[in-house]
Amino acid sequence: MNSEFSHRLLLGQVPAAGLDLRLEAGPAEREALARRLGLLVLHALVADLRLVPDVEGAVRVTGRMTAELDQECGITLAPVRQSVAEGVAWRLLPEGMEPTDGEHDPDDIESEQGAADLGEALAQQLSLAIDPYPRAPGAELPEGLGDQEAHGPFASLLKLKRP
Repeated sequence: MNSEFSHRLLLGQVPAAGLDLRLEAGPAEREALARRLGLLVLHALVADLRLVPDVEGAVRVTGRMTAELDQECGITLAPVRQSVAEGVAWRLLPEGMEPTDGEHDPDDIESEQGAADLGEALAQQLSLAIDPYPRAPGAELPEGLGDQEAHGPFASLLKLKRP
């Protein structure tokens, strides 16, 4: 897959003392990411990362990702500005290493041919961090849509439910 914000890193090139890395999306990358994520505009995407070698050839990545973006309000379609600031906690895995799935484990990023794509990992984290239902200030659902009454094909079945 060809990522809009590709920053491939060879895991074997991370020095034993670690590596500080800043990734910042340029204008063309931001525009392509905005299209991919369904955003009106991606004004900024920056990550400050600390990479440290871990056991068996893996690399631990910690840091902070920030982004500024505009989305459409889900009700009025007006632009809604959103700021994203999230911690980054990943483990870049060498080929053949099995991912872990513990609740408090960092996210595992698998590598191909000894390289992991940090830019793609950031794009995926951003996609999970943005508000899926943005609302402009003061935007309200039309009358009757916000009530608790059931709608849809199974609403009549709900009426048959015993109290």
